[in-house]
Amino acid sequence: MWGLPPREGCLHARGSRMQKTPQQPDLLTRRRFCGAAATTLAAVPLGLLSCTERKNAMNEVAQESKAASGSTELRPFQYKASDADLADLRKRIEAARWPDRETVKDSTQGVQLATIQKLAQHWATKYDWRRIEGQINAVPNFLTNIDGLDIHFMHIKSKHENAFPLLVAHGWPGSIIEQMKIIGPLTDPTAHGGTEADAFHLVIPSMPGYGFSGKPTTTGWTPQRIAAAYNTLMPRLGYKKWGAAGGDWGAIVIEQMALKTPPGLVGIHTNMANVIPPELDQALFRGDPVPADLTGDEKHAAEQVSAFYKHVGYALLMGDRPQTLTGLADSPVGLAAFMMDHDPASQEMIARSINGTPEGLSPDDVLDNITLFWLTNTAISAARLYWENKTPFFAVKGVTIPVAVSAFPDELFQAPKSWCEKAYPKLVHYNKLPKGGHFAAWEQPKYYSEEVRAGFKTLR
Repeated sequence: MWGLPPREGCLHARGSRMQKTPQQPDLLTRRRFCGAAATTLAAVPLGLLSCTERKNAMNEVAQESKAASGSTELRPFQYKASDADLADLRKRIEAARWPDRETVKDSTQGVQLATIQKLAQHWATKYDWRRIEGQINAVPNFLTNIDGLDIHFMHIKSKHENAFPLLVAHGWPGSIIEQMKIIGPLTDPTAHGGTEADAFHLVIPSMPGYGFSGKPTTTGWTPQRIAAAYNTLMPRLGYKKWGAAGGDWGAIVIEQMALKTPPGLVGIHTNMANVIPPELDQALFRGDPVPADLTGDEKHAAEQVSAFYKHVGYALLMGDRPQTLTGLADSPVGLAAFMMDHDPASQEMIARSINGTPEGLSPDDVLDNITLFWLTNTAISAARLYWENKTPFFAVKGVTIPVAVSAFPDELFQAPKSWCEKAYPKLVHYNKLPKGGHFAAWEQPKYYSEEVRAGFKTLR
């Protein structure tokens, strides 16, 4: 997600649609955060169908959304990118103007030139958008209007009678594509090493401004408002009892869902636990040394957070001036580089994959997500969530309902059990995983699915 702490101070192409939180001391506001951290900010790279055609296609979507405004009906949805948009995408990739090579031999200056060039070559000559498009359309997709905005979601019901309803929330630079690999294991567990008792009905929404959901045209779509929309969605689907899971922004949103204590939400599962003591979170963001009185696991987590806070330029830019990132809507290669460089561990894993080492994410996985952002022209509308946010990302929020935590080693920090027990008084599950990073469901769907099953076993 790319968030920060509170601090003191063969290409085929785009188209048309078918038819209350405890207060933290000295909470960092959007503008205070960016101003105070300005000294850490580095320049961000920016970047031919026509822009008019892409804009017109999205305007058609907006008009459909406006026509349905206020309706609570569930409208079946499918997406088919136009051949013209896919051809335009290839043309833009092939016409990319490349910068000079980095002056170091590693990725300390960001995504390396050879890596992004190799990905672009694959994107323009071998990548097939129609493959993932077909997978998306193969499951039930819907739109429904909540709080004046169309919310897109996939709704996959299990064949097993006692399946448990679960909303799975994505983050940035993620999308519903992050969750595609867990649909089978969670809805059809008997075919993936589980039993009928492990079955879930899945609801996978696109956040406002992301993917196929509507783009807010006014301010106010904060994590709290998104949480309220998700808490509205589940009862609208007929569910009286459900759970929620998420990482990155999804982890923030599901905690906000929990803080609203809707009667149907029985518990949450997070793979990015918001458990850092607020004072420590602020100190690490300032660049203070890691305290000497921490346990081994706590010291490791604090060192991970401290390192991450040195590489958050993307979040500062989106939090302060998202509209300035116009180049991301014009250059697919620029968009790809920006989205790849979320955190050093994830960026290096993706780079290894692009360069031929098998990893949790393949080059096609990465391009599926980037291409969705490109075809829906959502780079800027998605970025505005950082501008809207006034909530600390990693610090304790005060969740009192049952929580399950899966701590992956290459997450932004591997949450220690000691912090989780203090942050979540009803911690029902905690496990440290041997492998996996920030995009847990996407990178390690087997581990993730097993963790979700275990986390909700006593809550179903």
